[in-house]
Amino acid sequence: MNRKMAFFLSVLAGALFCFSTAAAGAAEPVQFQRQGYEIHVTIGGKPFTTYYFNPDVAKPYLQPLRSAQGTIISRGYPIGNTVPEAHIHDRALEPHQRPLYFDHGDINGIDFWSEQVFNKFYGREGEDHAYGRMVFRKIDEMRAGPDSGTIQAEFDLISPNKRVIATETQTFTFSGDANTRVIDCQFVVHAGQNPVVFGDTKEGTFGIRLGPELNSPPARMIDSNGAKGEKGIWGTRADWVDYDGTVHGENLGIAVFDSPRSFRHPTYWHARGYGLFAANPFGWSFFTRDPLQDGSWTLHEGKSVVFRYRVFIHHGDYKQAGVANAYRVYAEHER
Repeated sequence: MNRKMAFFLSVLAGALFCFSTAAAGAAEPVQFQRQGYEIHVTIGGKPFTTYYFNPDVAKPYLQPLRSAQGTIISRGYPIGNTVPEAHIHDRALEPHQRPLYFDHGDINGIDFWSEQVFNKFYGREGEDHAYGRMVFRKIDEMRAGPDSGTIQAEFDLISPNKRVIATETQTFTFSGDANTRVIDCQFVVHAGQNPVVFGDTKEGTFGIRLGPELNSPPARMIDSNGAKGEKGIWGTRADWVDYDGTVHGENLGIAVFDSPRSFRHPTYWHARGYGLFAANPFGWSFFTRDPLQDGSWTLHEGKSVVFRYRVFIHHGDYKQAGVANAYRVYAEHER
């Protein structure tokens, strides 16, 4: 081998090494800043999301969700309790579908999925519809760090007559590198002195509402079984679901992983082509289209139930991002 060729190969090897190191990704520091009922999350010094938990809003949520490059991938509304005029005629408005949230449409017969403030959009004005609220109690933990950061908060699930029917603890651990953003989510619902019944409805439970650029089509949906699109994925069980497409010129995607430790793993998916991305372990009769199937479940007094998910925001499509392998690594860690 001549010296020129040896030099070329050494440069190529160095470049490949740098590329592989960048691909592996060094963890970036996570920082928090609290302002009233908001906690702003930055990763690597760049804004990622904000955790909103104002008691004036029916439920807590994260908004917006960004890629590692800062591209917003979630829908931009509602903003608090309002829908901007420009969006009120959208075909799939569903204003209660916030960028990232957790609740259910039938808890002791009470709707925690929808929000009473948006009654006019549902056409329910004047109807006797029971809406619940999740009311903030306290922040248990807000810990930043060099490679991850964790927020833990407690809420009361309040009935229309202002009775506490259950409590919920939400825990989010944020991390990321030059190419990815990750949110590890845990939701623990605890029953007090009375049972809590999760009803069989498709309206739930761990939800994400994506921006219109990730509607499918033109974007793509695929699950861990290889099923594609809403027709193949909605109402089926899978370990993960991924949406990928192009947003403001960036080729990116977002996957939700259902943990092996989560309730009724693998979960059913209430995943729609218009950007609703929800894991729902309760809506059996809807998903199977069999009224004899009953996915309702009773949490007995003094007991708790745990739901765990990972949100994986990546560059490229699901193959380029290695989503299937990322899930395998996650699942092994969770077991």
